[in-house]
Amino acid sequence: MKIEDMPKISLGEYPTPLQKLEHLTARHGKHATLYIKRDDATGPALGGNKTRKLEYVMAEAMNQGCTAMLTTGGPQTNHGRTTVAAAIHCGMKPILVLGGHKPDYLSGNLTLDAMMGTDIVFSEDVPAAIEKTIARYEAQGDKVYNLRVGGSSMTGVCGYVMAVKEIMEQCEAMHIQPKYLVCAVGSLGTYGGLNAGVRYFHAPFKIMGVPVSPQPMEERKKNAADFINQISETYEMGFTVKPEELLINNGPEDNPYSGEAYNKPDPTTRSYMFELAREEGIILDPTYTGKAFRGFLEMADQGIIDGDCIFLHTGGVPAVWTKEHLDDMQKELFANCTISEI
Repeated sequence: MKIEDMPKISLGEYPTPLQKLEHLTARHGKHATLYIKRDDATGPALGGNKTRKLEYVMAEAMNQGCTAMLTTGGPQTNHGRTTVAAAIHCGMKPILVLGGHKPDYLSGNLTLDAMMGTDIVFSEDVPAAIEKTIARYEAQGDKVYNLRVGGSSMTGVCGYVMAVKEIMEQCEAMHIQPKYLVCAVGSLGTYGGLNAGVRYFHAPFKIMGVPVSPQPMEERKKNAADFINQISETYEMGFTVKPEELLINNGPEDNPYSGEAYNKPDPTTRSYMFELAREEGIILDPTYTGKAFRGFLEMADQGIIDGDCIFLHTGGVPAVWTKEHLDDMQKELFANCTISEI
């Protein structure tokens, strides 16, 4: 089936805003004019980039007659939170199988998951827990849709292939001629979909990825190329991509954009989060968008990206309110503003 003909439902309001970062362009615009694509500004339960993917996934699940939606991820998965909300919207039972031990305290995304009445299962052996959980629901008569981590399936990826067309139309209307679009690289659904969309729709800009977790670059690019080529084959797009053609930058070796580990509090990332908040009033998260935005500004300062450049804000703000991140940033927060008592 052609990707344009894939069934979908409506979960968000589109097009999402495309805004110039006026103050940051004044500070960092020696080589580039900076814009932000606000995919954080659409979708259920605070939305984010998973909304575009879930419009296709939920349509497929409903067409299959599924009554429950199960997905997986880390304890603070943004994808999980948005999937739960989308499942509720569609009348399905929401189930999360998360890696790790059951916490004693709920914060961040887990707070919202609990508010929405989610069945949350924690396990050190996620594949086995998924199997057991699906069997439990099927025994009580449910049909479970099992959505892979990040929603990065061949169905979900349609969201960001088609987003390229939306961005092209917005840029034409705003008389913007972007050379680069910068996004976070995680489970590859967003980065892979955008790369496929750029090639399929012959977009005039390139996709530059910023990793959110450490991984050897050769391995990362190979995985991404394999994924993008699978998209092309699935939807008969007629192109292939080689790993060396992909743009992914993890910054300096001694202080990479990805930080030391996934979801580990990182003061360098936070400094860029605070800068965007102070200068433009836009909030990032410490796990995904904060890391990618650091890369966006540093690459603009260095001239690695130039001309009109767009940063894709993929959401994830609830991660700011996870206990480990709040605890780690307290001194910086108090130093970042004036707090007094009269």
